[in-house]
Amino acid sequence: MQPPIRKLVLPADLVHCKPGELPINLLRDVKPFGKLHHLAAASWTAMRQAAFASGIKQFKPTSAGDTYRSLAQQRAGFLQRYQLEPIAGASTRTWEGRKYYLKPGNAPLAAPGSSRHNLGLAVDIAGTSDPILWKWLCENAPKYGWSLEVMPAEPWHWFYFVGDKTPPALMLDPATPAP
Repeated sequence: MQPPIRKLVLPADLVHCKPGELPINLLRDVKPFGKLHHLAAASWTAMRQAAFASGIKQFKPTSAGDTYRSLAQQRAGFLQRYQLEPIAGASTRTWEGRKYYLKPGNAPLAAPGSSRHNLGLAVDIAGTSDPILWKWLCENAPKYGWSLEVMPAEPWHWFYFVGDKTPPALMLDPATPAP
């Protein structure tokens, strides 16, 4: 089971922002750690509360670095995982006009400036191999404005896709914090 992958609608206040260099006033802290764009943060908070209310025991990013990432953070992670020297059969990414090869044993990472993490709109969710959490996410995350981005390669990577539109689940819950 997996929901359809949705197209990203960029929130209006991100249109003129450089990915990975967002103004601090656009970001909000999320629990238990990390930061997201303010609209994604409000939705994440409501979705997390709903997951707990449904009996999900753990609902969190894999780390604070798996929410908003600055350009410097994305660059450091990218250069740890990729190299310029060719590796036969390795997946590749192009960055600054050069082809990089994924080092063995590493999960893929977007090139700096091209990740939805750099916009504060993506979370790598811990524990998506748990069938109970996975089923809950597939059934509920789209109602909160969240979609998978890269399946089946990255089942943990979810992004906020609805732009400035209020997701249906937030309209139904009067306890949801305002974006």
